[in-house]
This record gives sequence, structure tokens and C-alpha cells, in this order.
Amino acid sequence: MHEIICPHCNKAFKIDEAGYADILKQIRDSDFEQQLHERLELAEKEKKIAVELAKSKVGSEMQKSAAAKDVEIQELKAKLDAGEVAQKLAVTEALNAVERERDALKNELEKIRQDSHAASELAEAKRVQSLQETAAKKNAEIQALKAALDANQVAQKLAVREALSEVEKERDVLSNSLKQAELEKQLAEKSLKDKYETQIKDRDDAIERLRDMKARLSTKMVGETLEQHCETEFNRIRSTAFPRAYFEKDNDARTGSKGDYIFRDVDEAGTEIVSIMFEMKNESDTTATKKKNEDFLKELDKDRAEKGCEYAVLVSLLEPDSELYNSGIVDVFHRYPKMYIVRPQFFIPIITLLRNAAMKSLEYKTELALVKAQNVDITSFENDLDKFKTAFAKNYDLASRKFKTAIDEIDKSIDHLQKTKDALLGTDRNLRLANNKAQDVTIKKLTRSNPTMAAKFKELDSQGSLDSE
Repeated sequence: MHEIICPHCNKAFKIDEAGYADILKQIRDSDFEQQLHERLELAEKEKKIAVELAKSKVGSEMQKSAAAKDVEIQELKAKLDAGEVAQKLAVTEALNAVERERDALKNELEKIRQDSHAASELAEAKRVQSLQETAAKKNAEIQALKAALDANQVAQKLAVREALSEVEKERDVLSNSLKQAELEKQLAEKSLKDKYETQIKDRDDAIERLRDMKARLSTKMVGETLEQHCETEFNRIRSTAFPRAYFEKDNDARTGSKGDYIFRDVDEAGTEIVSIMFEMKNESDTTATKKKNEDFLKELDKDRAEKGCEYAVLVSLLEPDSELYNSGIVDVFHRYPKMYIVRPQFFIPIITLLRNAAMKSLEYKTELALVKAQNVDITSFENDLDKFKTAFAKNYDLASRKFKTAIDEIDKSIDHLQKTKDALLGTDRNLRLANNKAQDVTIKKLTRSNPTMAAKFKELDSQGSLDSE
């Protein structure tokens, strides 16, 4: 794939070998070689200038560093010489002072000897001993000064040696840096040379490959070859750019026609992002009857509508000399809705552009689907509520009729019980009357109009009296 920047809109497009060959067709080989030669000469001059600048910069830095180190060495040497002179002067002064003291002591001793001949030997011996002790002390001081002077000289030598060692180390570091800079310069020169040689070789190979591709386009890449080319380009980036996309041949010809490929992409929730119906068209340069892109737009729009695709794209190598179709992606919305015509090098870019544009409206689609789902839920709720109301009304009507029937039956039972009650009350009244009548029955009343029975009762009464006697 090659990346081309449009000079009008400054947009970058990736094109395949066939598209690159079409673009290179408009460039003469001699002009390309001349421009390439001029650019290589310019790159060579820039390389030489950069190398010279690097050399001069490194040399200037080395000279500055060496001059600074020389000045530092001279200052150290001057300090060392001044220290040695000062030490020598101090030693000389110390020796002169000791010698003067010694001479003074000798003169004093001689004077004492001359002036004290009369003194006792003990005093003289004590004085001589004191003078000897003083001389010993002075000698010890002189030895200490000499030892200190020697130690100072050793310390100065060590300091000078350490300074020289630091200077030598820095000198070695600068030398190594210079060597490393030289080596890096050589490596950079070699790298630039290899880079330009590789670029030239790659460009030559690309030119040769594109020439060969262009030669084969007119004879081999026809019909299914263009389809296979587009399918290969898509499968090359499917796993990274379109992991959930569907891109297969359209094998459904139930409506009488079919496109070449159908592309559908969905999000993680399964909502469709974009769908595209593709048609690939090409023909040999030796074909007698040349086709035009417009000859296939009507059928493509029909296939798009029948297969439920949102967009339609015609990938075409027809009309190869048309500046309109060679300029990039061409929309034909004025003829058919949501339809584009592209060259094969814009096959992947058109999918990417349409998918990215659809991603912006995916949120609105999601919200619309949510609203539709909510409307469906509300409609279902209303339907369920209507069903509940209908069922409740039906059950209420049935229960109401049953309740009325039960009330009627209860009323009938009440009437029946009331009649039974009335009958029972009537029987009770009759029984009470019968009982009253029975209580009113006496023998006198029974025999009032019956002489026979009166005679019988009378006879019974008399027999009862006799028995009691």
C-alpha cells in the first residue's frame, strides 16, 4: 500500500499497486529520473555539508577543550613552581635564622668564656650544659623543619602527579570522544548511503512492479481477478480494522440479480453500524465495446435496495482516462442515493470513511432503538392492560350474574322458609288451640247430652265408693 496526499484537500489516501500504477502513468520516466537524480545530488550535498559541519564542530570543540586543558596545566605548573620557590625561600630563611642563632650562641659562648674565666667550673659546666641543650633543641627544630620541608615537597609532587593524571585522563577521554565521533560520522555516512541506495532500489522495484502490474491489468485483472484483489485487500486488515464485520459474496439471486459483495459491520451490542453493497467492474484494453460506469448504476441501486444495504459502491477500472474517476472517490448522489464510484486503490478508504461516518450516528441509532423498545414496552403494557381490563370485566360480569343468581336463590329460600315458618306457626297455633280445647274437656261436658255415658260414669263412681269402704 502507498499513501498519497491530495494537493487540493490535503487528505491522505492509501492506494494499492494498481492505483499507484495509474498515477505513475501520468509521469514521464525521464522527468522522474531527472527529479530523482536532482534529489540524490541535493541529498549528497546536504550530507557533505552536514559531515563538514560535524567535523568543524568536533574540531572546534577539541581545540577549545585542548586550549582549556593547556591553560589549566600551565596554571598548575606555575602554582607548583611558585610553591617550590616559596619552600626554598622558607628553608633558606629558616637555615639562615638557625645559623644566625647558632653564631650568636657561639659568640655569646665565646664572650662568656672570655668574661667568666673567674667563674667556678661548676657554673661554667652548667652554662655549657645549658648551651648544649639549647643547641640540641635548635638542631631538633632544624631537623623538624627539614622533615616538614621534605613532606611538603612530597605532597607537592603527589599533587602535581594527580593533576597530571587528571589531565591525561581528560586527554584520553577527549581522544576517545574524537575517535567515537569519527566512527559515528563514518557510520552515519554509511547509513545514509545505505538508506538512499535502499530507497533507490525500492523505488526502482516499485516502478518495475507497477509497470508489470499495469501491463497485466489490461489482460489478467478482469472480472473475478478484481474481486479477488479487493477480497485479498480486505482480508489483509479484517482482523485489526473490522473484527466484527461481515464481508462475503452475494450469492442470493432469488430476485433475478445480485451484487458482488456485501459488507456489514456491527458494534458489540449487535447494532448494525453500516452496510454496503459492492460491485466490481473491469474490462480488457482490447475489448471492442467499451463500457461506462453509468451502465451499472441502476442495477447496483436495485441490488442495494433488495438486499437492505445502506450504501452502494462501484469499484471500477472502466473509463481509465477519465479525470473525474481518477481524481478519487466520486459520489453520484444526484443519480442514485448513497452511491459512490471508486478506483480499486480507494476500496479500503471508502469502507473506512463510511464506517467512521456511521459511527457518529451510532449513538443516535442506539437511542432510537431504545426509544422504539420503550414504545414497544408501552404498547405491550397498554395491550396487557386492555387484556386485563377485558378479562376482569368478563370475570366481573360472570361473577355478578352468579351473585345475582345466588341472591335470587337466597330470596327463594327465604320465601320458602317464611312459608315453612308460617306453616309451623299455624301448626303451633292449632296445637295450642287443640290443647286448650283438650284442657276444657270434662266428664260433665261429655255426659251433658249423652245419658248413656252419664249412667256409665255414675255407675263407675258408685263402684268406686263401695270399694273404698
